[in-house]
Amino acid sequence: MSDPKQLVELFTEKAKLTSAFVSRVKSLDEALAYTVDVCEKKEACQLLMAGCESELSPPAGALCDSKPDKIVAAPGLAPDVFARLKELCASRGIHCFAEGMRKHLGGVDIGFTIAQGGIAETGTLVLDSKSEELRLATMLCEVHVCVLPLSTLRETSYEAEDLLRALSTDGPGYVAFVTGASRTADIERVLAIGVHGPLEMHILLLED
Repeated sequence: MSDPKQLVELFTEKAKLTSAFVSRVKSLDEALAYTVDVCEKKEACQLLMAGCESELSPPAGALCDSKPDKIVAAPGLAPDVFARLKELCASRGIHCFAEGMRKHLGGVDIGFTIAQGGIAETGTLVLDSKSEELRLATMLCEVHVCVLPLSTLRETSYEAEDLLRALSTDGPGYVAFVTGASRTADIERVLAIGVHGPLEMHILLLED
């Protein structure tokens, strides 16, 4: 498929079939603003504490009464991009961090990433996931917002060979293929969303 417009239309169609939200952005700053807006409008992740009905020590009791703040996890960004995102988050009272995911295993509102590629025929994102921080951020967040530069979009997985080879130049890697939000029908054949990962996937098509 040589027509870029048709390629974008195919990717958008397939991604929406997986219940992904697909939008166009003209700049990375627009993508950052979109992410912060989504975080501000959603309810904060709720931690379900066990044993709060029991007699607890003061520190444990404080956990039961605490209301978690909203969190955006954005590992792997260029320092200047992360700085802009963190500033935007701070202006809305949202915590933003790039590392230390193991300290936030109770839940992250938004995981923000930039994809290394996209596959139009399945609406799939290709993410270089060598970093544990990135793997945790994209698995533990309630909402995954991912920027897809349109220059990296390919029609089929076969045509993405150049992207995959580029990600493996320094030896074996960890590449994730992400298609929509997490879903399973293992339990009583009932479709459940968000069991093994995010409840929502937002894909921002960046006109680069």
